Amino acid sequence: MDKAKKVKELREMTGMNRKQFCDYFEIPYRTVSEWERDGRHAPDYVIRLLEYYIRVEKVTKESLKKKEKK
Repeated sequence: MDKAKKVKELREMTGMNRKQFCDYFEIPYRTVSEWERDGRHAPDYVIRLLEYYIRVEKVTKESLKKKEKK
């Protein structure tokens, strides 16, 4: 799977829109946009870390709401 599709797939797994995803992971919006549009490529280690964190911590839109309440 190419990197652009993988980043988008990971974001969609969380149920978050791009802005929410960027805010949650503290990644600049433009960076994620470029990754998803295949204008730039996310480093392999970043994709692996995002995937690991999303799966292990079960990151979802609901976890974003909990983080906002704190």
